[in-house]
Amino acid sequence: MGVSAEDTLNGRRILLCVGGGIAAYKALEVVRRLRRAGAQVQVAMTAGAQHFVAPLSFQALSGLPVRTSLWDDAAEAAMGHIELARWADQVLIAPATADLLAKLTHGFAEDLVTTLCLATTAPIAVAPAMNHCMWRHPATQANIALLRQRGVQVIGPDVGLLAEGESGPGRLSEPEAIVTAISGGMVPMTGGDLTGIRIIITAGPTYEDIDPVRYLGNRSSGKMGFALAESAIRRGAEVVLISGPVHLPTPEKAVRMDVRSAAQMRKEVFAAMPADIFIGAAAVADYTPRSIVPHKIKKNASEGDNLKLELIRTPDILAEVAQREDIGLKLVVGFAAETNDVADYAKRKLASKRLDLIVANHVGITGQGFEGDDNAATAYWPGGERDFAAGPKARLADDLINLILERLHA
Repeated sequence: MGVSAEDTLNGRRILLCVGGGIAAYKALEVVRRLRRAGAQVQVAMTAGAQHFVAPLSFQALSGLPVRTSLWDDAAEAAMGHIELARWADQVLIAPATADLLAKLTHGFAEDLVTTLCLATTAPIAVAPAMNHCMWRHPATQANIALLRQRGVQVIGPDVGLLAEGESGPGRLSEPEAIVTAISGGMVPMTGGDLTGIRIIITAGPTYEDIDPVRYLGNRSSGKMGFALAESAIRRGAEVVLISGPVHLPTPEKAVRMDVRSAAQMRKEVFAAMPADIFIGAAAVADYTPRSIVPHKIKKNASEGDNLKLELIRTPDILAEVAQREDIGLKLVVGFAAETNDVADYAKRKLASKRLDLIVANHVGITGQGFEGDDNAATAYWPGGERDFAAGPKARLADDLINLILERLHA
């Protein structure tokens, strides 16, 4: 049995960017079909698109106000375009004119739509629509080739009668085909509902203070843990997010607790119990100074002298959570960020800490892991494993929540 658009799009957040071409009227039907498949749809329009279709028409079908400008005082008071770029699970540009494709290829950010496309980490799909000569032009074909190399999904165009009465390639794909195409590139959100499930997620780094100025820390951005929280909330879960020092907005409906050190994180984790699932995505420091110097440590007069710090082990939060039988957990999930021998370290950690599932990723790769917006991972559990290809952390989070649900009901 095949996977339907309803299977993959239900609950997903689609940012539809409408370009300035006569085919913009077809985007109305795209919105209708996306909504029918259960997706939330936010529409953003270029200035040109508004000459063909009124924003009010898209608002009536999407149920949300249409975004049309970077200079919207109400929306941009809190950097609304950045929030919208982060909100999306998928960006769809339909119609994608030759001009819009060129701007997207070369990284322009001169209006709302191009800025959203540059600021988002969600996958992008384009549905081109233009005159057949414009489509065949070497500049357009070079732009399309480069966008494909960057992972942009290109849908169409179809061959057929064009607005000017000529025929050829350049006709916008039919709305049904567009919706089917983007649904085919998304992982179904299967495995059951999370309504009534309480999940505790740790995210980000911990900072272990040396003195009032200095600390020991790591490069974790918290993006993976926050993406997991957002995905679980969309599935109906009650989420407590315990985060180290990061600069990320709190996912809507999450209960967030901010901490600094490993000891503080441990305290908040057990204060938040009981729960059904614990996901330890935080990069908790393994060591902390034995004592914090109350004043800034000064350099010694002799430049040859070295500073010695005495470090002690921090509490192993993940192992302690996994071994406690009085807190009602049904599943304990850990993360292993390694620079080498990833599989071996992850499997040993799975066994030694008595985890139900561990997610291992290779850090130190440009654009992936710590500080990056993308990630690739392999999940291990007793008797099984699953690889997840490199992609946006939001998409990986959805994949992992699906797997967690599978293991919860295994």
